[in-house]
Amino acid sequence: MKKKLLLHSCCGPCSTQVIDVLKDEYDITVYYYNPNIDTQDEFSHRLSEQKRYCNIVGINVLEEDYNSEEFYSCVKGLEGEKEGGARCPVCFKLRLKRTAQKAKMLKFDLFGTTLTVSPHKNSEIINKIGYEVQNEEGISFLEGNYKKKDGYKKSIEFSKKYNLYRQNYCGCKFSKEK
Repeated sequence: MKKKLLLHSCCGPCSTQVIDVLKDEYDITVYYYNPNIDTQDEFSHRLSEQKRYCNIVGINVLEEDYNSEEFYSCVKGLEGEKEGGARCPVCFKLRLKRTAQKAKMLKFDLFGTTLTVSPHKNSEIINKIGYEVQNEEGISFLEGNYKKKDGYKKSIEFSKKYNLYRQNYCGCKFSKEK
């Protein structure tokens, strides 16, 4: 019997490669929790694409409502940080912590994230935060660095194959400004 994995996902394109790598080993449910996304329209567009892709590959999606105030209150004082700076780990922790809490509440075996498929995200920092959250919440974290073995390139290929919307920024308004 496969372990149940709650996989945080930022968007459909990033989830493609990660799901492909993990689907044979885990019973995956995608968790779409992204209060960092700058507008309701962008949030909804990404969610729609996430659901469309997961429907194609037979993966369930759990979603949270759009609530950007969670993100803005969490990163208050870090608005001027450059992309990849001090604001990003705070955002990663916000999303990973909520994923762990949801996984624990719903009796999943472990939680993980698709964030490490991006070449713009530091996998070491994300995995370190994942282990911190594991220790805080008491549920196992699945470490990953899905950009390895051309993972990011493969996610682009999957996106083309399934005609998925690929955004050109992480989601927060600050990443568009820098």
